[in-house]
Amino acid sequence: MTLGELIPSLRPALRAKLAAGIWPQGTTLDSDGELHVGGSAMTRVAARFGTPAYVLDEATFRRRARQYRAALPGVEVCYAGKALLTRAVARWVAQEGLSLDVCSAGELAVARSVHFPADRLILHGNAKTPEDLKAALDYHVGRIVIDSTDEISHLGPLAHDQRVLLRVTPDVDGHTHHAISTGVPDQKFGIPLGAATDAAGQVLDQPGLRLVGLHCHIGSQLTRIGAIEEATRRLIGLLATIRDQHGIVLAQLNIGGGHAVRYTPGDDGFDLAGLAHRLTGALAYESERHRLPAPRLTVEPGRALIAQAGITLYRVITVKHLPGVRTFVAVDGGMSDNPRPALYGARYTLQLIGRRSLAASHPATVVGRHCEAGDILARDVPLPGDIHAGDLLAVATTGAYHHSLASTYNLVGRPPLVAVHDGTARLLIRRETEEDLLTRDIGV
Repeated sequence: MTLGELIPSLRPALRAKLAAGIWPQGTTLDSDGELHVGGSAMTRVAARFGTPAYVLDEATFRRRARQYRAALPGVEVCYAGKALLTRAVARWVAQEGLSLDVCSAGELAVARSVHFPADRLILHGNAKTPEDLKAALDYHVGRIVIDSTDEISHLGPLAHDQRVLLRVTPDVDGHTHHAISTGVPDQKFGIPLGAATDAAGQVLDQPGLRLVGLHCHIGSQLTRIGAIEEATRRLIGLLATIRDQHGIVLAQLNIGGGHAVRYTPGDDGFDLAGLAHRLTGALAYESERHRLPAPRLTVEPGRALIAQAGITLYRVITVKHLPGVRTFVAVDGGMSDNPRPALYGARYTLQLIGRRSLAASHPATVVGRHCEAGDILARDVPLPGDIHAGDLLAVATTGAYHHSLASTYNLVGRPPLVAVHDGTARLLIRRETEEDLLTRDIGV
């Protein structure tokens, strides 16, 4: 029997307060330690689907999509599918009136399987294979983003009246982690600003291609709106140069995404209203200054739409107290289902669920099950001192770049993806089994 059951009047005082803007909307932690997401109890989800498990709140994703459309009227909102793409997510994107950005023939196959409108698809990629390009042309995707001059000669002979955007590196520093900074010259994406006018001419020389606009993306986890505004200004200037040199007015400007989300209470968020205000002003001023009609803007949020919608559930396997060193809490997942801490030093908010602990919190390092010393999910996070094997942990803000980056390292199958909505939990992606892993191993 819990303390809340013994003394009901204490239940409001015992109810933990979850950090705002990190967990899915409407998430609650009751007096008995039960976490409710999308109207479903997470201990029941863990019991039914096992752990580790990704959980995705449909309502939070839809709410974020509507917030973007409301904040940016007249702007095309294109969901960056690389953050997390499944058939269900693709349907949500279509139903919310968003466009969809895909980066491979595989991602396009997901969109195609649910009959996503082709004219609202954009194909990206710095090294698109012939298979990627042929799949896009076969489905008549709305736009292909050309990332290099080589790609112009690869795509041109295959295409017929294919609308394309030219990805430009605007030489703007997004002030983010170097591994996710893409607006500066020393990275693999795009065509340098100084070479873009000549590249535009090469596209215009291809009868099968129709240049309709420019694209840029300066990085991920961006908090500085000024950097996005500066990139927008530079690209409008480039539109004017292309007009003057080639006699064509391009009507579209895609300024990418990368809008930051909060993973811990101390993180900076992203000022969506501020972005809308700054972009409106920059677009009007620069277009008038260069005597251009204002281009239609596209933004490509991925993480910003789906990260907060997701959590991950883990079961504690063992706890090691090393006096004077640290406490290690090992769980049944790890870097195969979340490589971001190893890749970027990402930090997370964790919560013990399934029981109410009155023990004082102490710093603990949550580690995974893999044979790597760097398999660390969260370093020095506060957890109750009585945490033990069998406990459940929930990790917030795992909707983006977890399922999509997952691997089978140590031949550990990838977790299931479970959607919750209005008290119902349903399986979107089943757990990967040992049989699945062996099916591909045909070299006997």
